[in-house]
Amino acid sequence: MLLVIDIGNTNTSLGVYDGEKLLVHWRLTTTRSRTVDEWGVHARNLFSLAGLDFKSIDAIAIASVVPPLNFTLKQMAEVYFQLTPLFIDHTIDTGMPILYQPAADVGADRIVDAVAAIKKYGAPCIVVDFGTATTFDAINSKREYVGGVISPGITISADALYQRAAKLPRVEIKRPRSVIGSATIEAMQSGLYHGYIGLVDGILKKMIAELGGSVRVVATGGLAPLIAKGSGFIQEVDETLTLEGLRLVYERSREKSSAGAKSL
Repeated sequence: MLLVIDIGNTNTSLGVYDGEKLLVHWRLTTTRSRTVDEWGVHARNLFSLAGLDFKSIDAIAIASVVPPLNFTLKQMAEVYFQLTPLFIDHTIDTGMPILYQPAADVGADRIVDAVAAIKKYGAPCIVVDFGTATTFDAINSKREYVGGVISPGITISADALYQRAAKLPRVEIKRPRSVIGSATIEAMQSGLYHGYIGLVDGILKKMIAELGGSVRVVATGGLAPLIAKGSGFIQEVDETLTLEGLRLVYERSREKSSAGAKSL
């Protein structure tokens, strides 16, 4: 079985695949101070709660946008699973040309998101990933990663209001009853929710025009379901898109390694 791990700045997602089937997946808070043993204990506890034997894992693939955690995760994989993990980056042959310059600047999560979107939804397509930052990734009809857009995530916007405006409280991010708020909390929620949908749809409208043709728009990330409900352009919500992309890239890497070994 394959363990896939997506390390984001705010959250870490893990999933276990048996072949093409996602058996279980979890979302944790990304804690940079967590030790190798803490990561190992967390992983074993999750496996135990799901009724899975961690010894059945024979491969690990990781997408990380938090470089300080890479060494810790590598050690955790080696100590607790006796495996060397595959870290995804721009140097891995994914079958998808990256036209972004420099290619090294494209986050691993964006690479695997794009690979999964091409496989599941075809091209051209756009992936919107609602994470700490909201990223928009564009794949053209030739299945090439051409670039995208990076904007502050909605949670960053909410935190900025709370931190920079003395009289404004911290609020839950949700769709308010109406656009015109009758109280401060509702007014803030309206600004965050409807303002962010305006940002998302405004960017998507221009990206679709630049890509041309019939463009599939897929959303992923923790707040994808909330924002997608109000968007006029998002067609699919796929909360495990990144995990699926990790599986696809790992499988391709394994097949190429096997082919290379046979040729020797």
